[in-house]
Amino acid sequence: MKTKANVRKIIEQLKELYPQAICSLQYEKDYELLISVRLSAQCTDARVNQVTPALFARFPTLESIAEADPKEVGEYIHSCGFFNGKSRDIVACAQKLIADFGGKVPGTMEELTSLPGVGRKTANLILGDIYKQPAYVCDTHCIRITGRLGLTDGSKDPAQVERQLRKVLPPEESSDFCHRMVLFGRDICTARSPKCEGCPLFALCANPQKGSENS
Repeated sequence: MKTKANVRKIIEQLKELYPQAICSLQYEKDYELLISVRLSAQCTDARVNQVTPALFARFPTLESIAEADPKEVGEYIHSCGFFNGKSRDIVACAQKLIADFGGKVPGTMEELTSLPGVGRKTANLILGDIYKQPAYVCDTHCIRITGRLGLTDGSKDPAQVERQLRKVLPPEESSDFCHRMVLFGRDICTARSPKCEGCPLFALCANPQKGSENS
């Protein structure tokens, strides 16, 4: 595991690379982010952003989503993959938000994970982006890169990675750090053939020159 000084260096370097640590999913309402994250499972954020404008134009309120036929929702999100399960979760989630939370996206891990289709990764994203709470979003980029950097022990289990990151990342940096992991993972530390040569974190990396690694 990294020293506190090295963790701070990694955080500061990422801040220089990506000053704007923002979620790449586009949304206007809190529940739209919740739905977009569900759609992003095994799908790119770019594809989700192409799909959601038409979806939210057809169903402009939480109530209209709650009353929707999942089959019709599925027609709008078909290209995101696994559309049958996602459409059912979206409608059921809207219904539960109205029935149990007064139509508002709740602000605790326990409440969020009680929603259909919402796991800890989604809940952490909501807590960080909407409620500005400490959040450890352990998606594939975060899991891969924190393992390579030596911030975690290389585990692929999201829950274990989250526990390890809670021990090394300052809470106030956690949400932005995870957003920067996504950007860094797309640009430089890719799953296949990472661009180790010239990487600004090369000197701080526990596993450099892994250009042939598949993960």
